[in-house]
Amino acid sequence: MQRIALVTGASRRVGAGIARQLHAGGYAIALHCRRSTSEAVALAAAFEDARTGSSSVHVADLAEPAAAATLVTEVIAHWGRLDLLVNNAATFEETPLAAADALAFDRIIDINLRAPYLLARAAAAALRAAGGAIVNLVDVYAERPKVAHAIYCSSKAGLVGLTKALARDLAPAVRVNAVAPGAILWPEQGDAGEQAAVLARIPLARCGSVEDVAGAVCYLAGAHYVTGQVLAVDGGRSIYD
Repeated sequence: MQRIALVTGASRRVGAGIARQLHAGGYAIALHCRRSTSEAVALAAAFEDARTGSSSVHVADLAEPAAAATLVTEVIAHWGRLDLLVNNAATFEETPLAAADALAFDRIIDINLRAPYLLARAAAAALRAAGGAIVNLVDVYAERPKVAHAIYCSSKAGLVGLTKALARDLAPAVRVNAVAPGAILWPEQGDAGEQAAVLARIPLARCGSVEDVAGAVCYLAGAHYVTGQVLAVDGGRSIYD
């Protein structure tokens, strides 16, 4: 029977890489996007060229509280089951303390923390039935905060806590783990000086790749005796003194 994976934020960057590697591993992929519909449709078309009947596209704004349950219901209605939930969709923005208000806090927390919780809640029954798994995308900044990004870092730290709590709540039927990427893709408006400073703190002295993160997700998707863990894919940055 074909395994089904729902990947949020799957139309581009890391999400698309995760979707590609899961698809190559035999999963059918439910591709979620919010605005990048054309990219999601193009990726689904590539999957269909490789294997007919192996993809679907689902548009939802996960900032809306009801969207998570609607998305999961739509995916299960389409595929009849769900084996893997990958919570990749996130927002990353600078939030200096003096400038970031309650609206900024809610905007980031709603996407980065509340949505994964609501998606897991909505998917729990289907995942239990399938003996499935959840993989959350967190960040090395959850433990080593980035200056002027307090809300983002807090959201990812909360997602680490949620990962471990859900691993207990959903055991033994559903495994819940997380991947914590380091320097993989620079922000689209990146600063060269800051990037050099980050590289100087990476023992492997280089950036990682989207494929590195996707490989970690695929490992955790199939690691049947691993739950409640956070796998750092950061070139050793988390051990840098």
